[in-house]
Amino acid sequence: MNELIFLAHIAALILTLMIALRMGAHALVALICVLTVLMNLFVLKEIALFGFTVTCTDAFAVGDELGLNLLQEHFGRAIAQKTIFISFFVTLVTMLFGLLQVTYTPSATDVTHGHYAHLLTPMPRLVIVSLITYFIVMQADLMFYAWIRKEITHHTSGEAVYIMVGNFLSIAATQLLDTVLFTIFGLSDQISEPKDVIIVSYAVKLVAIALTVPGLYLARKLMASRQSTTIDSEPEMA
Repeated sequence: MNELIFLAHIAALILTLMIALRMGAHALVALICVLTVLMNLFVLKEIALFGFTVTCTDAFAVGDELGLNLLQEHFGRAIAQKTIFISFFVTLVTMLFGLLQVTYTPSATDVTHGHYAHLLTPMPRLVIVSLITYFIVMQADLMFYAWIRKEITHHTSGEAVYIMVGNFLSIAATQLLDTVLFTIFGLSDQISEPKDVIIVSYAVKLVAIALTVPGLYLARKLMASRQSTTIDSEPEMA
């Protein structure tokens, strides 16, 4: 059952990324921020997938990075770079206000406080580790994707080739870095076999990447229906 939900999760990510891309840079930035928050919020939930125990946020991580690549591809590197800091800020704000909410003393009739407290109390440490990892990984992705795109387009005239191959290689490489860093520094005190977690989690991410990246071809077709734009033609972001 989880495998079917996982496929539906990937399909929903592709659909929402395509809708946001069609709406423009601002919608895509907002979606990346939402995915970053969800990735940190649900990272502690474990599921059984393909016979292994994994977290259910790997798809969010792949979608997050794919969204960043779409920004860089269609609207320029400057907005992609700025989005890293925006999503960083939004996640910190979510953590801050989440902690303030669970600090309130609940009323005698409240039945939700314990659930919120259990969910949000572990957030500070995990979010700090996650955001540091996120910042490193996304910076690496911006540079690596730009380099791969340049190299592939230099040797082939097929746009679909560099879209598919470039994104797969850049996301696969940087998600390996993400998996290793977060497992060691964020989850090492909560798991007994970090190496097994890294192998299984990365394998799941590779599946998610392989299923998600073909959606970029749809993105090219989608954007072809629009007048070609750059970030300079988008309204200035506050």
